[in-house]
Amino acid sequence: MTTSHARRIAALLAATTLSFAGSAFADDKVVKIGVLNDMSSLYADIGGPNSVAAINMAVEDSGMKAKGWTIEVISGDHQNKPDVGVSIGRQWLDNQKVDVIMDTPNSGVALAVSNLVKEKNAVLLNSGAATADLTGKACNANTISFTYDTYMLANGTGKALTKAGGDSWFFLTADYAFGHALERDTSAVVTANGGKVLGSVKHPINTADFSSFLLQAQSSKAKVIGLANAGGDTTNAIKQASEFGIVQGGQKLAALLLFVNDVHALGLKVAQGLTFTESFYWDLNEQTRAWSNRFQKLSPKGTMPSMTVAGNYAGTLHYLKALEALGGNPHDGAKVVAKMKEIPTDDPLFGKGPLRADGRRLIPAYLFEVKKPEESKYPWDYYKLIATIAPEDAAKPLEASECPLVKK
Repeated sequence: MTTSHARRIAALLAATTLSFAGSAFADDKVVKIGVLNDMSSLYADIGGPNSVAAINMAVEDSGMKAKGWTIEVISGDHQNKPDVGVSIGRQWLDNQKVDVIMDTPNSGVALAVSNLVKEKNAVLLNSGAATADLTGKACNANTISFTYDTYMLANGTGKALTKAGGDSWFFLTADYAFGHALERDTSAVVTANGGKVLGSVKHPINTADFSSFLLQAQSSKAKVIGLANAGGDTTNAIKQASEFGIVQGGQKLAALLLFVNDVHALGLKVAQGLTFTESFYWDLNEQTRAWSNRFQKLSPKGTMPSMTVAGNYAGTLHYLKALEALGGNPHDGAKVVAKMKEIPTDDPLFGKGPLRADGRRLIPAYLFEVKKPEESKYPWDYYKLIATIAPEDAAKPLEASECPLVKK
C-alpha cells in the first residue's frame, strides 16, 4: 500500500469516527438533574422538597419529554455541611451520571460544590446560596447564580434603611460563608451611604437561643439591628427580639434575607413592618400568581413558593432550553453554560434578563415591607411593594467584578 493510499484510508476512518460521534451526541437526549439542598433543617421550608417539586414542574413545562428526551430528577440532603454536599455531589457525578446540580442553599456548600463541578466539568445552577463570591472572586465557567446574592440584599435593604435615617448598625451574623458575605456587603453599603457600623456578633448556624446576642445588639444602641442570617435563624431571632421588646424600644430590625415562608411561620403580628429585598413574590403580577397557584397544589408542604423555589423553576427551564438548542446533551458543563449565557433568559416568573459573563443573571429586585394584619386581604397576602430596584443596580457592576472570566 502506498503512503498516500494509507493516508486517504486514515482520513476516511477519522471522518467516519467524527460523524458517528456527532450523531451519537445529537441522539443523546438523556439528562439527570440532582437537587442538593437542606431537606430537614433550618432551610428546608425555603427550598427542600418544594424545590424538587418546582424543578419537576419545569421539566414538564419544557415539553421536552414529548420530544423524546429522558429527564430524571433526584435529590439529596447536604445537612448544611460542605463535606457532605461535596461527597453527595462527587458520588452523583462519578457514579450516577448527574449532569447538573441545583439549588444549594448554604453558601459554604455552594462554594465547595462550585469547585467540584469545575473539576468534573458539570454544571451548578445555584438558586439557594446567597454569597456574591460565586459570581465574584470564586466564579468559574460551570456555575450560574440565578436568583439573588448578598450584593443585591445589601444594596436593597441596607441602602434603603440607611437613607431613611437608620445610620447606625449592629449585626447578628450567621458564622459561616453566607453570614460573613452578607455582613461584609451590607457594611460597605451602610458606610458608603453615610452610616456607621457599631459592631457585630457571630452566632452558630441553627441557633435556638438568641438572648445573649440580642442583648449585645440592644446595648449597642444602634438604630438598626441587621440580621445577617436566614431561615430558622432569622425567624428565631425575630420572635425573641419581639419578646425582648426591641422594636418597641425604638430599634429597627433589618431582616437582610427574608422569605415568604418565614413571614408565614412568624405571622403578621410579629413580622409586620419588616423591610427586606427579594427578586420574586408570588403575588407580584398575573403571571407569578397563576404559576404560584399551580405550584401550591403540587407543593409537598401546601405553601406558596419562595424566591429560591421560583429561581429553581426558571433555572431548570433555561438549562433545558440550552440543551435543546445544542441538539442533544454534550455532557460538557462549560459548553452548556456557555450556551445558557448566549441565549437570552425569558420565563413567566422573572421575565427577560441576560446571563452575564460572571454567571450572574440580571433581573430586577424589589424592596418589600410586611403588611400589618389588618392590611392582609387573603391567604399569603403578606407584602407591600416599596420600591423596584433596576437589574443593573441589583448586581455588582462588571467593571468592579473580581471574577476572572470578566475581561477588564
